[in-house]
Amino acid sequence: MAWGRSAPKPPPPTSSALSKILPLLVLLIVLGGCAFVGYHIYLSVQDISSAASDKMQSKNMVFTKDGLRVGVKERKTESYVDSTQSLLVKAWNLSTWPGYKSRLWNQQQVESAKPESRKPLLDRYSRHASSAK
Repeated sequence: MAWGRSAPKPPPPTSSALSKILPLLVLLIVLGGCAFVGYHIYLSVQDISSAASDKMQSKNMVFTKDGLRVGVKERKTESYVDSTQSLLVKAWNLSTWPGYKSRLWNQQQVESAKPESRKPLLDRYSRHASSAK
């Protein structure tokens, strides 16, 4: 039979439609899971960036296409002067100069007491001087 007809080929096995579609379904499920995870990562990144942007704006910093722009908070002149004046008044009120007498105000007659004559040191610390007291 080497020169004759070959043996008839067996018919191909019949495969069901489910076995043909199964790899496609697995691929779609895997791609759907990856898309779901990617979408939630994207949402998280957007939430974090918007929260960071809001916090930066509250501190007067804004991201622009040129970079970060930092603004200076405006402070009214009146509030600045009031705070400075209050600090000076507090410092003035808390300061004391013992023994200071102004030549311009609070001039009261100071009774000048006659200073005692100074005793020599030897007499002050001798036995005779201490027993006399």
